Amino acid sequence: MIVDLYTSAFCGSCHAARATLAEAARLVPGASVVERDVVAFADDAEREGIVATPTVIVRRDDGTEVFRAAGAPPLDAVLRALALAV
Repeated sequence: MIVDLYTSAFCGSCHAARATLAEAARLVPGASVVERDVVAFADDAEREGIVATPTVIVRRDDGTEVFRAAGAPPLDAVLRALALAV
């Protein structure tokens, strides 16, 4: 399962999202977190329709999106999303 985290340099909530996703990845083997700065990866952010940071997207290994959250989601929501992605 893949977790995309879209962030920006001026984002206060991005730190909380990073910490939550790091804990989720620690608890769920096989969860791969990829962080993308919306400025450095502007094309990706536009293609994904990112309008706020942080934005978290959880996908199955085949790329199917199962969860999206604008803002820093709580750990329990991320864990439920990862369960859906299995």
